Amino acid sequence: MNMPLCNEEIRLPSNLNTRQAIREFVVLKFLQENPGEGTGELASHYHYTVEYCNGGRIIKIKRPALLNKGMDFTVHLEGIEFRSKGPFRDRPKHEEIINDLLIKKQHQPIEYEALKSYILDIYNCQNIDLNLIRNLDIPFGILTCEEVCLLLKWLFIEQDITYWNWSGRNMLYQYLENNNLI
Repeated sequence: MNMPLCNEEIRLPSNLNTRQAIREFVVLKFLQENPGEGTGELASHYHYTVEYCNGGRIIKIKRPALLNKGMDFTVHLEGIEFRSKGPFRDRPKHEEIINDLLIKKQHQPIEYEALKSYILDIYNCQNIDLNLIRNLDIPFGILTCEEVCLLLKWLFIEQDITYWNWSGRNMLYQYLENNNLI
């Protein structure tokens, strides 16, 4: 018997402003999932809508992740292909986000400073006004400023859950820093 795909929604409350609080909220949501009955099609599969972007694109997280076990998930931006080959073309790699940010910074360095401040706020678990990010117009790269910020938000959360006992979100932050984007 195949396990059905479950589509649900996770909306982070605005009062969550620490890594621990965000991690706890998301993990508690995962703990409500029904268990699987085996591997492959017998595993339980969950797709959570986590963000609605202004241009109509949706950010989802999907569980289970193929290579990892436990609480890990992958982040997807529906309606975009980051690469032409391979599965999961709507799942950005860190390098693809870095490249998009580098293009934005190269073409509009002054406006990029505002984007950088929003990324820092997201890293520091501060609530951000999406309207301010939506008004930031850097029409270079494949992502809007809103999309890149919200993708980074969920990639930071993914790393906090997967690598909690190590550096968590700091791994991705260091990658941004090493590319002179923070």
